[in-house]
Amino acid sequence: MTKVALLGAAGQIGTPLSLLLKTSPLVDELSLYDIVHAPGIAIDLNHIDTPTKVTGFLPNEDGLSKALQGANMVVIPAGIARKPGMTRDDLFKTNAGVIHELLTGVATVCPTAFILIITNPVNSTLPIAVETLKKYNVYNPAKVFGVTTLDVVRASTFIAQALDQLDPQKYKIPVVGGHSGTTILPLFSQCKPAVALTDEQRDAITYRVQFGGDEIVKAKAGAGSATTCMAYAAFRFIKSILKAASGKSGIIEETYLYLPDILGGHEVAKELGVEYFAVPVEFGLHGAKKVYSIGPISDYEKMLFDTAIEELKGNVKKGVEFLSS
Repeated sequence: MTKVALLGAAGQIGTPLSLLLKTSPLVDELSLYDIVHAPGIAIDLNHIDTPTKVTGFLPNEDGLSKALQGANMVVIPAGIARKPGMTRDDLFKTNAGVIHELLTGVATVCPTAFILIITNPVNSTLPIAVETLKKYNVYNPAKVFGVTTLDVVRASTFIAQALDQLDPQKYKIPVVGGHSGTTILPLFSQCKPAVALTDEQRDAITYRVQFGGDEIVKAKAGAGSATTCMAYAAFRFIKSILKAASGKSGIIEETYLYLPDILGGHEVAKELGVEYFAVPVEFGLHGAKKVYSIGPISDYEKMLFDTAIEELKGNVKKGVEFLSS
């Protein structure tokens, strides 16, 4: 039996994601938690004719512990969303505390669950999650991930749009690095099938993948950021992990994680010069089973890589140091 706990279920990512999870045959039980509205959303979802049982909890009466009880997977989109003019540093000030509080609950109630961090800035919030779990001696590197799948989805979508193609899903483009701005590295030189892009096309698509969130924030005029597409991308990643955990082989997804403790990760971390990085990861019954190198990249991508590494080091340091501040 698979139980997924969704923390931040009443938010603009959590609500559509809860609907997708309710419709999935991979999920037997769905537990919703938020500071408002979670019980009502659960009742709403239970009117849908799929077998998944949904429950909802608020902070009172030990709601977090009840939501986490028996969970095999914990998905966390909780926290505030970015608004116009707000940087990811601004987000950090609020969301860092949210992640630490929720991970403390996870560490004490369901420490063996898969843990998926959506809350931005992921470059920093994942290290906070890892350090919190280490504090409680329950950290399992094969089960703790930052969800960067939206960057992969955007790369396929935007290249199909630029080439006037109808099916974005036919393009497989590795997107590595981090999950904000210039730390996001779409590797169009490794696109399958191969594509021929002009320099102008390459630059424009790369920028759009890196800063696609700004496009949405502006279009929503302060009413939110990337939410529905983020829910879709998170659902894709969740399905991949659950399928692998049920025995399906050959599942590889890019995800942001702590590299050194995964097979192949120590070598990749040494090569990159950072311990946290989104790379292609093969998943198995117990989570991440193997990390793959980013492989050969173009001169253009190498230039972007150098910029990304320096910014990412600062992001990671901020997250690691949060618990000691």
